[in-house]
Amino acid sequence: MKVPFVSEKQFWQKLARFATKAGREVVEKALTLYVAAQRPETPLWAKSIIYSALAYFILPTDAIPDVTVGVGFVDDLGTLVAALGAVAMCITPEVKAEAKQKVEDWFGEDKPFEAEAETITDEGVRVITIE
Repeated sequence: MKVPFVSEKQFWQKLARFATKAGREVVEKALTLYVAAQRPETPLWAKSIIYSALAYFILPTDAIPDVTVGVGFVDDLGTLVAALGAVAMCITPEVKAEAKQKVEDWFGEDKPFEAEAETITDEGVRVITIE
C-alpha cells in the first residue's frame, strides 16, 4: 500500500532532521510503526492506520507545530501511541527489536538508572553514586 503524500524519503528526512528534538520515545514509536508497515504479513487495515499516523508525523501542518520548543512533538507522540494501540497485534517482538536497535544506533543504549553505591553521611544525608 502506498500513500501518495507519504514517501519513504520524507519519513527518513523527518527522522534525521528532528530526531534529537523529537526525542527517543517519539523516534522509537515512529520506527516501530514504520517497520510493522514494511512487513508483508501486516494486514491492509493496520497499514492504513500506520500510514495515517506516519503521515501526521511527517506533514508540517499539525495541531502543535513541531518547531514549538518543549511541546512540538506531543501531538505527534499521541498520534503514534494511538496508532500503536490500534495495531498492537501486528507489533511482533521482531518489529520491536528492529526498531529498538535502530534507535540505539542513533541515540546510544538506553540504560536504566542504576545506583552503584549508597551511603549516609554523618548529617543523615543520603548520597547515591551513579555509574
